[in-house]
Amino acid sequence: MNELHAPVIVLDPTDNVAVARVNLPSGTNLTAPLLQVESAVGRGHKIALRPIASGAPVVKYGQIIGVATRDIAAGELVHTGNLAISAVNLQHEFCVDAKPTDFVPEARRANFMGYRRPNGKVGTRNYIVIISSVNCSATVSRAVAAHFTRAGELAPFENVDGVVALTHAGGCAMGVGSEGARLLTRTLAGYALNPNVGGVLMIGLGCETNQIPGILAEHGLSEGQGLRTMTIQQSGGTRRTIEAGVAAVRAMLPEVNAVARSLAPASELMIGLECGGSDGYSGISANPALGVASDLLIRHGGTAVLAETPEIYGAEHLLTRRAATPEVAQKLLARIAWWEDYTARNKGEMNNNPSHGNKAGGLTTILEKSLGAVAKSGSARLEAVVEYAEMVKDHGFVFMDTPGYDPAAVTGQIAGGCNLIIFTTGRGSTAGYKPVPCIKLATNTPMYQHMSEDMDVNCGTIVTGDASVQQVGEEIFAKILAVASGERSCSEGFDYGDNEFVPWQVGAVM
Repeated sequence: MNELHAPVIVLDPTDNVAVARVNLPSGTNLTAPLLQVESAVGRGHKIALRPIASGAPVVKYGQIIGVATRDIAAGELVHTGNLAISAVNLQHEFCVDAKPTDFVPEARRANFMGYRRPNGKVGTRNYIVIISSVNCSATVSRAVAAHFTRAGELAPFENVDGVVALTHAGGCAMGVGSEGARLLTRTLAGYALNPNVGGVLMIGLGCETNQIPGILAEHGLSEGQGLRTMTIQQSGGTRRTIEAGVAAVRAMLPEVNAVARSLAPASELMIGLECGGSDGYSGISANPALGVASDLLIRHGGTAVLAETPEIYGAEHLLTRRAATPEVAQKLLARIAWWEDYTARNKGEMNNNPSHGNKAGGLTTILEKSLGAVAKSGSARLEAVVEYAEMVKDHGFVFMDTPGYDPAAVTGQIAGGCNLIIFTTGRGSTAGYKPVPCIKLATNTPMYQHMSEDMDVNCGTIVTGDASVQQVGEEIFAKILAVASGERSCSEGFDYGDNEFVPWQVGAVM
């Protein structure tokens, strides 16, 4: 068996663990490296390359992922029974790996077919969104959207991708101007301004804390043909509001449909880099391949937004090295400090994951998971750090502070302006995120084959040695351009995306 197809993957010469490509029964004799398997090691899990003493660091990716909780023999499975998180005491160097972008010459840059908006932004889809200002208007908002799904009224409007209700559990019982209220209003306004949105109807109850006029004023929005508002109390109740909402959407349809796809530069693409249901292969295959695609998009003038602050914990030193300025690095560390305080106040800890599924797939500590997750961002310079749902204004690689919970993280990225989501998964996540298409990348071939109708790209060919990270990254970049131009992703084929709008809830509920 050649080195490329060896049964284990050694990621760095300094590592004292390797990752199993295949299931390794106890007693198996390996020749590359020369090793006998002392305890069964499942595919994606770690095997000790040499003896590791109790209390000694366990090293993967050339980085410490935890410490041995007992003596570990060479050839033994390394997982939750003998590995635990160590104290995070990282050396943060600023800007040392920040290299200017090697842009593709303008004449050779990629294009896609998108929907150009009056403000110059370009969407990859063309939706009408019904936004509820408060939980109390959620039922009415969903009823308005459902009318167009059931009645078939969209059939004559071939340029309209759908009508979707964006409902949530908040909007009242919060202080005006509180942290929670600011995050919610910023999220709602961000969706209204997303380039994938051609028309907006905001529906409130009328007496809620989160008043619609306040949202519009705070974020520079104004009513017109493309943005209409109403409240249930002012409209005369549930039935009348639904009727008025249907009429409002019906009136928007001709104008929204009048916008057709046209040629646009790839610089107008802003992709959200996301992972969920990760496994031991995530940091080896799909995540680094997405990093290649991210770097390619940035070289073509586009933007990539990494998120999930709790899931870069322990790997943030790799990002501070890539920061464009010391101020950008300091802002990232300030968000890490906020999370450490936030989890402590809520009697939690930053090592609250890997989750059950992550551990079943081979991940043991948050340090290991974070090191793999950061690979999604490639090697580009970190241009900016933004807060949750904050509008992303910089081009290039940007970090957004979000929770690690996938729907909440992606909701923030879309509110920040992302018009495409790229989602890596090893266990098989299936969500979608209207009004933005979501491309799913499988980290391993068995899962891709088992869930082939839900996965867009198989990155498991990297694990088997049949393709390089660079080759799969280029395949992902081509898929990004195709889906941006209208090709339906697998999650769109199943009509996912009606239930994944999850604004981050923080602060006191009064």
